[in-house]
Amino acid sequence: MIRIAIANQKGGVGKTTTAINLATALAASGFRVLLIDSDPQGNASTGLGIERDARGRSTYQVLIGECSVDEAALSTRVPKLDLLPATQDLAAAEVELADLDDRVRRLEIALDAAPPRWDICLIDCPPSLGLLTINALVAAKSLLVPLQCEFFALEGMSQLLRTVELVRGRFNPGLAILGVALTMFDRRNRLSEQVSDDVRAVVGKLVFDTVIPRNVRLSEAPSHGLPALIYDHRCPGSEAYIALAREVIARLPAPAVAA
Repeated sequence: MIRIAIANQKGGVGKTTTAINLATALAASGFRVLLIDSDPQGNASTGLGIERDARGRSTYQVLIGECSVDEAALSTRVPKLDLLPATQDLAAAEVELADLDDRVRRLEIALDAAPPRWDICLIDCPPSLGLLTINALVAAKSLLVPLQCEFFALEGMSQLLRTVELVRGRFNPGLAILGVALTMFDRRNRLSEQVSDDVRAVVGKLVFDTVIPRNVRLSEAPSHGLPALIYDHRCPGSEAYIALAREVIARLPAPAVAA
């Protein structure tokens, strides 16, 4: 199972929107996908239409060892896309895990024990660099960074890259950056073009060619409990995520072939 963490410690960058719609696009391409909601806010779970009272077992129970990934995973309205949901209990996980020797490897251990039900696992991280995000970076083989086309984008990314180097050095030497996805791009705004140029100048080919535009339909879709690709597959945001999925697939390891 290919494991991809979707992380950026800055909030409001389109991280969860990217996780939901990229997972949907990959599932539509034939991959069996598991999306792990590792954010206590549970937005990825809500955005996939999983009501809070339906989230019996969650990422929290998996991290503290009460159940397995296989036992907690739920099917969604999207064929071939399963979800490991999040509840507010997850906010307590960082405190409960703090005294454990394997506190940064809890998710890795759980995923290592998971049955071969899925081809790709996407991990939607919280907007912080705490234990939940570190667990995701230790468990993952790749990191996808959504980056908002606004002024402070590069500053936030530099902090994330330092954390990646720390994780590589101490816990997960194989962690690689899959790519940087520019989000909330507004062609009418000169700043979006400037940020795009600056990011590409700094990290070069790591930046995906596809940019995700500001799009009303992307914002509306979660309130209906649907990915934008199902809510309105013809809107510019959906088309952009389909294109991004193609780029992601092209960067996956060679053995990754959709069923």
